[in-house]
Amino acid sequence: MAETAQGVFPLADGTVYSARKNVCPFSTPPLEAYVPVVGEASIERLHKAAQRVRGLNMLALNSTAQGGGVAEMLYSSIPFANSLGVKAEWKVVKGNKEYFEITKYVHNLLQGHKGPFTRKMLQTYFDNLEQCAKQNIIDYDPDVVDVHDPQPLGLNRYLKKPNQLWVWRCHIDIEDATPRDNPALWEFVNDCAQRYDAAVFSAAQYVVASWPLPKFIIPPFIDPLSEKNRELSRQEIDDVLFKYQVDPKVPIIAQIGRFDPWKGLDRTIATYRYVRKEKKCQLVLAGGLASDDPEGVRILAKVYEETKNEEDIHVLNLSMADRLENYREVNALQRAATVIMQPSTREGFGLVITEALWKGKPVVGAEVGGIPLQIRCGYNGYFYQTPRRTAERIVRLLESPATAALLGQRGHAYVKDHFLLPDRMADYFMAIDMSINMARNREYCSDCIISFHPWFKLSRRE
Repeated sequence: MAETAQGVFPLADGTVYSARKNVCPFSTPPLEAYVPVVGEASIERLHKAAQRVRGLNMLALNSTAQGGGVAEMLYSSIPFANSLGVKAEWKVVKGNKEYFEITKYVHNLLQGHKGPFTRKMLQTYFDNLEQCAKQNIIDYDPDVVDVHDPQPLGLNRYLKKPNQLWVWRCHIDIEDATPRDNPALWEFVNDCAQRYDAAVFSAAQYVVASWPLPKFIIPPFIDPLSEKNRELSRQEIDDVLFKYQVDPKVPIIAQIGRFDPWKGLDRTIATYRYVRKEKKCQLVLAGGLASDDPEGVRILAKVYEETKNEEDIHVLNLSMADRLENYREVNALQRAATVIMQPSTREGFGLVITEALWKGKPVVGAEVGGIPLQIRCGYNGYFYQTPRRTAERIVRLLESPATAALLGQRGHAYVKDHFLLPDRMADYFMAIDMSINMARNREYCSDCIISFHPWFKLSRRE
């Protein structure tokens, strides 16, 4: 399998990347290319951390190879780990439409959506994962199995071996009230999670302190040298704007990401309409549809319908067929924007914000989830308030390019310090090394919460 104009697609057994099977369809630049970006000290720390886990067989499991921040991080982290002597592979779980409808529903319930979690849903979920297990989704004996988010969470029930380290990476913001409001759901998540040897959370406030296992805080990251984040020429940017009939001479407000009910698209549209009364500008709403998110099609249709009569609003369903082309287009649209919005109502972290800050753009995001870890209000962006008040902020940014540039410079520096691939992979390698040692005696650190970042104010979710 190779990355071609048709993109990357998993093999029949779910394999996306495996040097063992000679399936390596994508790569990262040589390690030395990152030195000018992150500095020699970061690379030295990375080498030391990688040395502690070199030679281990690691398997990453998630639910999609296309769309969403988890897949995007794996496209960089898997080949990057291999270049450092870690034998990392990536597979995706298979499922029918009903399974993915249920896992999306579970995702929404965990983030605060109201609704029942029934025995039938639970049965469908486990029936699907049992089929994955029977179809040999893990066809060798990895030392470490890294499971991402709720979709494959329950696989350890069928496949975990005593000699393996299983780590659950929870990328979502689990609502505090979920255990109280939905005990059936929480019993399911609790039972699955406590079968793991360690858990990784994106931020301190997401940690579930009651789980008797080591808990690590490692924020998500971007690859600064990927096609989505590398520098682009003016011509490359203009070519994308021309393709989608976006005028490069008119200021652009943009929101880029999945079409999802939590992303606050209605807030962005309402804010833009206030801005448009004061300043001539355009709104670009661009995103793709993840294969494990059937809800996205409905949200996209709703946005099309709501904006169909406004010629200065560009709703772009970017193709996922060619990953590199998709990345270039997202990169170009972000770099063309004057202001980028992400007023989500819930947000696990928001890598689209990280990307925008890296490109030196002022960002307006809601003060929820992982967004306050990235935006410092008035320093590198602003928090969403109401459509009218947020519009006033944006108008000032459009009228003062120097202010927008200053906020953008600060945002770029902040991402460089905290959210780039080499530093966060060093964290992950250290977490794996520590987990292997602690797994020999689980009680040794069953209540540990370990953060590699002194800038986090630690808190514990009871």
